[in-house]
Amino acid sequence: MSHKFWKHLATVTMVAGAALTLAACGSSSAKKNVKITILQGKVENNKQFKTIAAQYEKSHPNVKIEVTSIGGGTQYDPVLKTRISSGNAPTIFSLAGPADVTQFKSHEADLSNTKAAKAAQPGTLDAVKTDGKTVGLPFNVEGYGFVYNKKVFREAGIDATSLTTYAKLQAAVKKIDSMKTKLGIKGVFALPGKEAWVMSDHLANLYIGQDFNGNALKLYNSKTMPFTKNADMKQMLDLQSTYSIKPVMQMDYSAQVNQYFSQGKTAMIQQGDWIYPTIEQIDKKFAKNDVGMIPIPVKGEEGKLPVGTSLYWAVNKQKSSAEQTAAKNFLDWLYTSKAGKKDVVNTLHFVPAYKGYSNFKMEDALTQTVFKYSNENKTIGWAFPGYTGTSWDPDVAQPNLQKYLSGKQSWTATVKNMKDGWKKQQASSSN
Repeated sequence: MSHKFWKHLATVTMVAGAALTLAACGSSSAKKNVKITILQGKVENNKQFKTIAAQYEKSHPNVKIEVTSIGGGTQYDPVLKTRISSGNAPTIFSLAGPADVTQFKSHEADLSNTKAAKAAQPGTLDAVKTDGKTVGLPFNVEGYGFVYNKKVFREAGIDATSLTTYAKLQAAVKKIDSMKTKLGIKGVFALPGKEAWVMSDHLANLYIGQDFNGNALKLYNSKTMPFTKNADMKQMLDLQSTYSIKPVMQMDYSAQVNQYFSQGKTAMIQQGDWIYPTIEQIDKKFAKNDVGMIPIPVKGEEGKLPVGTSLYWAVNKQKSSAEQTAAKNFLDWLYTSKAGKKDVVNTLHFVPAYKGYSNFKMEDALTQTVFKYSNENKTIGWAFPGYTGTSWDPDVAQPNLQKYLSGKQSWTATVKNMKDGWKKQQASSSN
């Protein structure tokens, strides 16, 4: 989760979210009760979906939707596969990119004629098109970078928006580190070494992605992974690790976001706009007044924010026609109705991936930042969905990056293993 929270999120997990009851709209399903089940990977929005459910049920009592949220440490795909193989497949599930589109093809309904698909922003459906059909609807548009504590930066006398190069960032980090006690923080960064996706997806995307112009499909179809900018990635990873709260390898997403950043114990963390609801739940005043986000300064891509879509809704075509219709109608309602749009922006704090939101103002600082960079075309594409859903990410990239971060393996070996692992995977998948 996200991004992949992203899978970012979808690759991140701990089953958290009990079944909720929502209701879906649609005249065809209003005549009889229909139950829909949803398995989704944005656990940080579980509470917000409950709020939406409460208002939605009042006017749509005939369709019940049971939502299970996955997040915090368990990978999403294995849970989905288990549900499918056990005969308990969800009606609505998540796709993280081209690999998932291929993997779950036999369960993907054609969503081309839904209102949501027709309202989707240009380019947001490219990763989920197959055989001339659209099989996924984007959750939202997300962006990530360094989420920072404005109060800490003010007291340190540093303008965060001026940190446009690695050299400037490094100088600021060293200054803040020298003032830790005075600033009341435990570390400049809080790098969650246990959450390998933070490094393999979001950080690596900035460097691996440059060889593919940030295009997930190009990466997905490539037989090799050049990784020409790996030295730049090492530099950024080392900076975060060196000046992070310790121990890095024992820190997970919850500790990073909930325990350290949201409670003012670190100056900045590498995360995205999806963490705002969590910060707000912990300290509403801090969230409103002292949270900002800046791009990670990447050589050659300075001043650009990585923005993209990590997750898509899919509808299970093996379910009854009534279930499929109710599911499509619910997704249409969420993204195209007046009430749904309001919830997308104000309750979920999503930057919409759809047209028709020009009258809505992004309420929080993080989504405002993503919206601003997107409108100004100052963005870096998301290539990592091209490997999300493949075995390369969890079996090769993540463990190798963790070995390096824990001091058990050299960077040279790490890069070699990642490149060789990609080549081996692509060769086996083409056989």
